[in-house]
Amino acid sequence: MDHLIDVPAGLNGVAVTSTEIGDVHGDEGFYHYREHDATGLARTVGIEAVWYLLERGELPDATETERFRSDVAAHRRVPDAVVPVIDAVARTGAAPLAQLRSVLSVSSESLGLAPVLDIDGPARVDQARRLAAAVPAVLAALHRRAHDLAPIVPDPTLGHAAAYLHEVTGRVPTAAHARALEQYLVLTIDHGFNASTFTGRVVASTGASLADVVCSAIGALAGPLHGGAPSRALDALDAIGTPERAAAWVRDEVVAGRRIMGFGHAVYRAPDPRSGLLREVAASLGGELVERALAIEAEILATLAELKPDRPLPSNVEFYAGVIMESVGLPRTLFTPTFAVSRTIGWCAHAVEQAAAGKLIRPSARYVGPPPVRRSGQPLVSHG
Repeated sequence: MDHLIDVPAGLNGVAVTSTEIGDVHGDEGFYHYREHDATGLARTVGIEAVWYLLERGELPDATETERFRSDVAAHRRVPDAVVPVIDAVARTGAAPLAQLRSVLSVSSESLGLAPVLDIDGPARVDQARRLAAAVPAVLAALHRRAHDLAPIVPDPTLGHAAAYLHEVTGRVPTAAHARALEQYLVLTIDHGFNASTFTGRVVASTGASLADVVCSAIGALAGPLHGGAPSRALDALDAIGTPERAAAWVRDEVVAGRRIMGFGHAVYRAPDPRSGLLREVAASLGGELVERALAIEAEILATLAELKPDRPLPSNVEFYAGVIMESVGLPRTLFTPTFAVSRTIGWCAHAVEQAAAGKLIRPSARYVGPPPVRRSGQPLVSHG
């Protein structure tokens, strides 16, 4: 093809579209939702307020927050037609993210989701809210059915984070546990054009339904280099055992050429602001796991600074995400799916924005294989 534009591998530094949802400033260690500092929002407001911000473009007042919270709660209950699908999928023994993707794919019509090309802007916003409200209930029901437990009927009096914990564990969480999880969810609603968000926007650009958008994004999130890291970071803590063993463990991993899960980031060159806040949240929860994580983190950072002095590798969001989720009672199998609970809000906001743009995302690739041959037997002239 003529006039192809070469871009960096992985599209690093390439702006592929415009967005009003948020951005990441990696060199500054800062990211935002709309015009608001994301970590500041996680410190001061709940997830429903941030959800409202992404949907409406402004933070709600107290009355608007309560009305929005009630509307979200009303959409948590799994439709009756989806229940047998959950029962069947839960028996497959597949990974929870794969189960969630399967249920959403099969149940798009039961959830009332139409192709975004066929509906107007207000309908897209309404369907986005309903889908994001239902995802944690579907995920929790899948988890419980897979363990031969009855699903928990969503409690409309609980906030979004507390309701999810209740539906997974069967216990109404303490205020401290609900708030800790909520802060994690707020911090992970959106994070620029990461792999899953970009994937979702590509699918949204085709006019597909929001279920298709979220299913595609879940596929990207499942990768260990994206959303699959929190449980692996916690597995590393278990492998290290005690702080005294951390330095030797890191040296062995680096020599073997393996990644240190929970450290370093594709965008941040300054410390990951999410990690700093989650470290505070974890410390407020306390407990043996948190104390061990704090001590081991310090040893890992010191060893990495010694081994890679020219390449800062600060701890990232995944390191304390797993510590917090385990501390509030979530099983490791649900760590990455819980990431999807919050990120679905962001994916849907991006899908609505992309649908409004009305432009199909259809890039090209530079062909580098053997020269193609026409039927005449004459090779085509390369335009590379």
